[in-house]
Amino acid sequence: MSNWSEQDQKSAVSALMERCASDSAFREKAMADPNAAIKEVSGKDLPEGFKLRLVSNEGADLTLVLPDPISEELSDADLEAVAGGGRSCTVTIG
Repeated sequence: MSNWSEQDQKSAVSALMERCASDSAFREKAMADPNAAIKEVSGKDLPEGFKLRLVSNEGADLTLVLPDPISEELSDADLEAVAGGGRSCTVTIG
């Protein structure tokens, strides 16, 4: 989400989560077309080629997304993330 500021990202994710929790019709729409749902809550399109996937909680206490398999060479995106500190993860266990 390179053309989105960190605050844009946080605001869009927060708005998406709140709306999905309180509006079942929107939740179904978001599961079917996450990009349209993000645009609806943020007013912004996701960057070309950016893939967003939503998964339903289904009663899990924690859902972890496994990393891509490690290859011998780092991709340009991996190098950029390392150089710029691009990837982050927040986990709240309660």
